[in-house]
Amino acid sequence: MNKELIINASGDVVEIALLEDKRLVELHYEQGKDDFAVGDLYLGKVKKLMPGLNAAFVDVGYEKDAFLHYTDLSPHFNSLVKFSRQSIEGNKSWGNDFSKFKNEPVILKAGKITEVIHHKPEIVVQILKEPISAKGPRLSCEISLPGRFLVMTPFNDSVSVSRKIHSAEERKRLQKIVEAVKPRNYGMIVRTAAEGKGTEELHADVHELVNMWDTIQANLKGAKAPQKILGEQTKTTSILRDLLNDSFQRVVSNDKRIADDAREYISRIAPEKAEIVSFHNNSMNIFDQYGVSKQVKASFGQTVSMGSGSYLIIQHTEALHVIDVNSGTRSADAGQEQNALATNLEAVAEIARQMRLRDLGGIVIVDFIDMKLPENKRQVFDAMEAAMGPDRARHTILPISKFGLMQITRQRLRPELNINTSEECPTCKGTGKIGPTMLLADNIERDLNYLVDQGHRELLLKVHPIVEAYLTKGFFFSSIRHKWSKKYRTKLTVAGDNSFPITQYRYFDARTNDSINL
Repeated sequence: MNKELIINASGDVVEIALLEDKRLVELHYEQGKDDFAVGDLYLGKVKKLMPGLNAAFVDVGYEKDAFLHYTDLSPHFNSLVKFSRQSIEGNKSWGNDFSKFKNEPVILKAGKITEVIHHKPEIVVQILKEPISAKGPRLSCEISLPGRFLVMTPFNDSVSVSRKIHSAEERKRLQKIVEAVKPRNYGMIVRTAAEGKGTEELHADVHELVNMWDTIQANLKGAKAPQKILGEQTKTTSILRDLLNDSFQRVVSNDKRIADDAREYISRIAPEKAEIVSFHNNSMNIFDQYGVSKQVKASFGQTVSMGSGSYLIIQHTEALHVIDVNSGTRSADAGQEQNALATNLEAVAEIARQMRLRDLGGIVIVDFIDMKLPENKRQVFDAMEAAMGPDRARHTILPISKFGLMQITRQRLRPELNINTSEECPTCKGTGKIGPTMLLADNIERDLNYLVDQGHRELLLKVHPIVEAYLTKGFFFSSIRHKWSKKYRTKLTVAGDNSFPITQYRYFDARTNDSINL
């Protein structure tokens, strides 16, 4: 699978398109000042405890207080409070060596928020979910700093390996390497991308993560809540960090600074891939050049067409998303059951793509075309699991129910991406109304009279082909066009243009072919 990253920078907005085998699968937007993004670290102040919810509201500088549930406090919450307080005061008991930090006792897994948080402390928190709809950000105190091969979790010494690495020998090898190279008090999660990597690469990743933690400590000194302590990397570098592998063939941007930053980042983490970055220095829009604009227009909206003539209808409410699969014009020659199976299998790939592309989160209900055979339902379920395999968001898929419905839950971290693909009607200008067609000929004649009074003697009139047929019908001397030419003593030519709406017309000077403004 060939992957490409196309980056379109316009003003303070950066659009990032991820293509897999030329198909658009992810679309990200990055503002010049993108606060409260997932992964950002803030120094927040606890404002209010909610015993009934077993949660707290924390001020991180957003217009609404952020939500922190007890289950997101982390077992090492007491250690985090101590770390935050001493780092702010600049009186670190561990000096400059975090491996000497003495951890506090862990908190109970099923405790009460009022038993853990006292005196409304200032603590370091991480954005778990961006503000969505009327809700403020959701927070976590279980700090995790992602690298290319590892994720660091401070205040513990555990090393765990991604379940997606299936080889027991490889898991054991990676665990031994990381345990040997990591300092004390730094927990590590080995990512899937680490499979097959050697000690040198893993040690470099550990070193970079430790430096990041040192930066956090330095930024905390003298900080006052609410304050941003460390921002997540740009969308471009975070995507490259998570996805960069041998299948990446191209990273291209129309902004030289972004291209240079991407090249520098890749040179640091994968020097052999640095040449895939290029700067788009062309008058043609970069999204048009690589076919992104056309795919955006075709992929968003309520109805999404598929190659065979079948289509999806995607609708959403505050509580869930609903996707309806329709066979459309697909031929049923193969029989109803086989036709349903073929349509559903085609829909599976498009549904998985749409969920990544629109970043659909929460509950998704898919209404597949009814199938009777259990083995066909199982085949569709297996296909959906395989299609959603590359999806980085956590998800759970349930088998098709007896009502033909499949239930999917997908991690919801940020608002759904919704792009309006409709365009303003050039005829009604969005009003939904046009002028009376029965007066069209009168309006054309009125403008002709005006142009003749202005001295025009040879005119070309462009209209919709249906209007052209109306103006030129009958014998030559009996047509409306001829009668107007004779009446106003001018040479008038009428031409049809399919691009014109039925009520639109335009006069041109027949000698120069210049449009005449009325």
